[in-house]
Amino acid sequence: MATIDITGLTKTFGDFHAVEDLDLSVQEGEIFGFLGPNGAGKSTTINMLLDFIRPTSGHIEVLGVDAQENPAAVRRRVGVLPEGFGFEDPLLGREYLDWAIESKNADDDPDELLELVGLAGDADRMAADYSKGMQQRLAFAMALVDDPDLLILDEPSTGLDPNGIQNMREIIREQASDGTTVFFSSHHLAEVEAVCDRVAVMKGGRLEAVDTIEGLRENAGGPATITLDCATPPTELGVADLDGVTDVTVEDRTLTVTCTDPSVKADVVTHVAARTQVRDVLSESVSLESLFNDLTGGGRDGSTAGNEEAATEVAR
Repeated sequence: MATIDITGLTKTFGDFHAVEDLDLSVQEGEIFGFLGPNGAGKSTTINMLLDFIRPTSGHIEVLGVDAQENPAAVRRRVGVLPEGFGFEDPLLGREYLDWAIESKNADDDPDELLELVGLAGDADRMAADYSKGMQQRLAFAMALVDDPDLLILDEPSTGLDPNGIQNMREIIREQASDGTTVFFSSHHLAEVEAVCDRVAVMKGGRLEAVDTIEGLRENAGGPATITLDCATPPTELGVADLDGVTDVTVEDRTLTVTCTDPSVKADVVTHVAARTQVRDVLSESVSLESLFNDLTGGGRDGSTAGNEEAATEVAR
C-alpha cells in the first residue's frame, strides 16, 4: 500500500517551475530518501504534501487521503521534523513536548520520549538555551508524538554529534519496522545510504531517478576499479587485452584493474581465476556522492540554488 502517491505534481511561481510533472510513490514502512541540490524542488514538494502550499496542478494522496481536500486528516497522522525548527519561546524542553502532545490530543508519556531521544536529563532546561543538536533532538521527539503513520524528516541530522546521529538512525529503523513510513530529505549522503531503502533524486524540479542505492550504482556506468590479491605474482595474464579494461597495475601479488564500467569486473575475476589462485577481491563501488554529482550535474549547489526558497517566500 502506498503511503505517499503523487501524480503529475507541478508547482510554478510565476515563470519558475519549482516542481514539474512529478510522479512518485512511497510504500508503507519504507525509509525513503529524497535528494537533490538547492532549488531542486524538495522543500516545495514537502510543503505540498502537508498542504502548506497548493500545487498548480497534479494530485497528492497521503495515507489514502487527498492532501488538498482533507489536510487536517493528513496532519493528524503525520509527524514532521522541519529544517531549522526554532525554540524561541520561554518554555522548558518538557513544556514544548507537552504542547506537542496536547495539540495532537495524544496520550504519550513525555518522559519516555525525552529518554528516547537522549534528553531525559535536560527536560527542565529552557529549550532556547539548548545546543543546536539538543534542539534537533527535541524537535525529533515532537515529531514522534502520537506514533505517526508517516514521518517527514527534513535534514534531520543537522547539528547532531555522531552519537546523536546513531541514536536517530536506530529510532528511524524501529519506527519503520513497526510500519511507519519515513520520508527523509537530507544532504547528509552517508546517513541516507545507511538507512534508506530507496532514494529519489531531484534536479531543477524534475525527478532524475528513483531506485535503491545499489540499483543506482548498477545503472551508473562509468569507470570502476577492482583489486585482486593473488597467490603468485599476476604477470603476463593477458588482462590488459580484455574488452573494457583500460588500465592494469601489478605490485607484488596484487593486481589492480580499471574497467570502463562495473560489469567488466566479473570478466576480470573469471579471467584471472582461470590462470592463478585469487585469494581476495576488493571491488570499489561508486560512492553515493559520485552518483549524486552525476545525477544532478555537479553536486549540491546547482545553478538554480536559492530560486526555490525565494519563490516560496514570494508565494507566502
